Amino acid sequence: MEFMDESSARRILEALLARGGEFGEIYCQANQYTRIILDDGKLEEILSGEDSGVSLRLVSSDRTFFYSGNSLDVKTLESEATRLAQALEEGGKPGSLATLCSSQVPAVSPIRIAPASIDLGTKVELVRRAEKAARDAHPSVVQFSASYGDSTLSIAIINSEGVFSRETRVYSTLFGSAIAREGEQIRTGYHSLAETKGFELFEEHPPEEVGMEAARIARVQLAAQPAPAGTFTVVLSSKAGGTMVHEACGHGLEGDFAEKSLSIYAGKLGQRVASELITVVDDGTLPNKRGSTGMDDEGVPSSRVLLIDKGVLKSYLHSRRTARKLGHSPTGNGRRESYRHLPIPRMRNTMILSGTTPPEEILASVQDGVFVCQMGGGEVDIASGNFIFNVGEAYRIRDGKIAEPIRDATLIGNGPEILSSIDAVGSDLGFGVGTCGKDGQRVPVADAQPTLRIPRIVVGGTVAPAD
Repeated sequence: MEFMDESSARRILEALLARGGEFGEIYCQANQYTRIILDDGKLEEILSGEDSGVSLRLVSSDRTFFYSGNSLDVKTLESEATRLAQALEEGGKPGSLATLCSSQVPAVSPIRIAPASIDLGTKVELVRRAEKAARDAHPSVVQFSASYGDSTLSIAIINSEGVFSRETRVYSTLFGSAIAREGEQIRTGYHSLAETKGFELFEEHPPEEVGMEAARIARVQLAAQPAPAGTFTVVLSSKAGGTMVHEACGHGLEGDFAEKSLSIYAGKLGQRVASELITVVDDGTLPNKRGSTGMDDEGVPSSRVLLIDKGVLKSYLHSRRTARKLGHSPTGNGRRESYRHLPIPRMRNTMILSGTTPPEEILASVQDGVFVCQMGGGEVDIASGNFIFNVGEAYRIRDGKIAEPIRDATLIGNGPEILSSIDAVGSDLGFGVGTCGKDGQRVPVADAQPTLRIPRIVVGGTVAPAD
């Protein structure tokens, strides 16, 4: 989508920087989307449309002035740029404006079937197929809800440093929630598909997969015993995705928290913060992963950022602003939910890299412990690193083998302490997907980890361990 030509963009930037300022930016966005929600057999919502808009940003020293609106009219934007510029003192020397270099950012994730080419009825059929698969899985499944979403996002970023970059991003998602009931006991299971792919995602992973897996987890919970409470050796399966690294580590490595010394990792570059077995990266260049883009939302090319190298803290995740503030280079992590928001440092695809130990060997090494297959929600105090996570699917480990399922378990610990204690890292790697919230903004992310062994961590449950 062509938002504006170089001549128009330059006029807007000149108006923005007329009274000074170190940085001016135009951010243009058009989002063509579909959203379908099915709840217990009823279609509760079907939305299909387009949301377009533009934002202007002027940075002068530590101050940022911002405008957003739906008009793409160049004269309107020139007027708004002039209004922002008037926030600076009259008579200031105009800010510098580099020669604009126009480019189309290459697609990180090639799209085979554009979602916009698929009729609405076919998309509705996806959620109905997921529901049928869940209900057919077992008579105990009494309720199912699903949501389908696709988004084709066209972006142009033009700034005073000469960037004039365009990118198209495509997202496809299907989420399912199954409720199983047995007597008075009711349990829920969840499963989702979410990638930067087109409709081919649902050829590779049929919607039945979502329904059946959500139903399976709900049924496992019905059969599960109450979780024990106490300190255990815990094996985190790669199937759990990277919730641990995302929450207990990733947020604390975002540059705005480091800049304000709000993170336990602030000021610790070059210091050991994890086991030497742990290497953590944030990578926006992985094809088809949910957090992947060719550039961030400030026009900085995506890259693979080494955060922790064999236990030593090497970098934070930066936007342009936090990088400038701390004297570092931008890492391509300046992200925003839409044109209505300012960019802030955010994760993309954050992961603990694989080790060398076969996952089955890690499991066999534990005589008595807990095996976690799926993580749920949780809370993290970034300043202290303390966390508590709910566990969606878990089992006892007895004599090196997976035993009975357990329910209502939580993991309680401190991020740096737990990362430092990990003593086995598997040769596998599993991804989880989600939508990460921060400062009122939600962005698509993925996270990943191999199988991990934590020798001691507090498990919150309802049954005291036997003496």
